[in-house]
Amino acid sequence: MANLTTNAKARLRGVVFDMDGTLTVPVIDFAAMYRTVLGEDEYKRIKAESPTGIDILHHIESWSPDKQQKAYEIIADYEQQGIDKLQIMPGAVELCSFLDSKKIKRGLITRNVKKAIDIFHQRFGVIFSPALGREFRPYKPNPDPLLHICSAWDIQPNEVIMVGDSLKDDIACGKGAGAFTCLLDETGRYGPDDFSVSGLHPDFKVDSLSKIQNILETNFDLIP
Repeated sequence: MANLTTNAKARLRGVVFDMDGTLTVPVIDFAAMYRTVLGEDEYKRIKAESPTGIDILHHIESWSPDKQQKAYEIIADYEQQGIDKLQIMPGAVELCSFLDSKKIKRGLITRNVKKAIDIFHQRFGVIFSPALGREFRPYKPNPDPLLHICSAWDIQPNEVIMVGDSLKDDIACGKGAGAFTCLLDETGRYGPDDFSVSGLHPDFKVDSLSKIQNILETNFDLIP
């Protein structure tokens, strides 16, 4: 990931976060969810055809209403399990306090439901605004949610950075909107081949939220 300090620092006025696996500790077994929704054979076929990951919400949009309803019920059950075990990611509170000290805006975009956002806000007292769930259409990786937040803030996309743990959802959303992007990769899941295959190259890559403050201070003028 290139350091941006070779040129004049870009102005940064807002940070938009993903929620599951970024602001919260990952607890949802997405592979098990996909297998349950799709069936084992269909899961294996789609996984083989989608090296960057399965977009389950997009996939089921073409199903019949009855089949869609059953799929959404399965997804809701897994998401409820995630809510029951909800933990804030280490470093999230400190990073948000730093952003607050600099008066940098912070928003949230998730493919989870608004109920999960509300519980996150209530449980941890760290508020993001705007905070968009998948009720906002189209959802990530479409850039529209991020562009909506930029419009609500009256900020240009190139004055914002998108932070998330999904290359195909978060980085694609950020790149599509024209924002800076930071990939959170705690386990070393992504490598150069993933970036080449997807054509998505995050501006920064970190293995912990605690490392983002230094990236922001080093590479940007933090001017609200």
